[in-house]
Amino acid sequence: MFYYLAQLILRASAHTAWAKPLGALRLFRYITFRSAGAAVTALVLSWCLAPTVITWLRRLRFGQEYNDIAAASGGMAERGAKKKGTPTMGGILIVLALNLTTLLWARLNPLVLLALFSVVVLCGLGFYDDYTKIIEQTGGGAAPSVKLWIQCALALFIALYLWLEPATTHLISDIMVPFYKWPVATGAGLAGILLTMLAIIGSSNAVNLTDGLDGLAIGCTLIVSFVFVVLTYVASNRNVAGYLDIPFVQGAGELTVFCAATIGAGLGFLWYNCHPAQVFMGDTGSLALGGALGIVAVLIHQPFLLVIAGGVFVMEALSVILQTAWFRFTRMRYGTGRRLFLMAPIHHHFEKKGWTESQVVTRFYILGILCAVVALSTLKIR
Repeated sequence: MFYYLAQLILRASAHTAWAKPLGALRLFRYITFRSAGAAVTALVLSWCLAPTVITWLRRLRFGQEYNDIAAASGGMAERGAKKKGTPTMGGILIVLALNLTTLLWARLNPLVLLALFSVVVLCGLGFYDDYTKIIEQTGGGAAPSVKLWIQCALALFIALYLWLEPATTHLISDIMVPFYKWPVATGAGLAGILLTMLAIIGSSNAVNLTDGLDGLAIGCTLIVSFVFVVLTYVASNRNVAGYLDIPFVQGAGELTVFCAATIGAGLGFLWYNCHPAQVFMGDTGSLALGGALGIVAVLIHQPFLLVIAGGVFVMEALSVILQTAWFRFTRMRYGTGRRLFLMAPIHHHFEKKGWTESQVVTRFYILGILCAVVALSTLKIR
């Protein structure tokens, strides 16, 4: 909105005495300026809205009053008990700040609208899941099949839209991989659709699995978002993209504003989510933020790069998959299920090893930064 308002004022004041004093409004034409403004605006919004949102969630008793099944089964019932009563659904705060800020600072185009749409849908899905947990007081939440079907429907819609739209069909039909200049496959429509769906669904669920310790999921999301601030900006500049031999995507620069708003909203939320947390994001936030990262990766033609940048999320998801698969295999083979890790997701494994919650979070941040550096190195190593 600010961009359009600035342009309207500039046009109205052209060739008048106000033209020179209002010339500073040209700054709104620059993505860098609007991205910085979006980050600060989202941060301030989060700070200002957080006390009200937390109080509102407490008043509605939207807190984690149920027993944490995973913590109890893993022998960490005492830690789970300490977190009981903490308001959940704090993802509402992140999504509200993110969407409002993006609408204020970005030039709306199909890429931005798709990103905002996915965030709203997944936030609604997460809200339903959190609400079900609270009402039933079991911690089970919505049926996994319901969550998966909605995620699949959203991902399929986005993939088909991009494929059928002439301006974006190459984002689906041409498949890019890190450290390589050219598409490894062209005209691969069906494979591209499947890859797009895997990126969005996988990222959404991976962030959801990571959300188990105070500040862990949101901090790692901030690190990946910073990587995408760089990548979206580079992908939107034809000259820079050509120099670095990466795909140029028309309009991707506005996703830089979206990613900057994600960082601002996330930092504001982390202020209240750091240990000991005053509010949890819940599935309301984790599903939405994970989906946002997945769709941004798709929209800049770099879905595989998300695997590197989001290495912590991948590690968390793989730990659950491997633990489950190995337990079922050994139960079928030997009659008794065995574990690869002391507990999954893997952040709980390290807690069982004796790491404190803060140690796990900080060390995972370090791993996340390392993954981010490797991801950014792909811009030059090709």
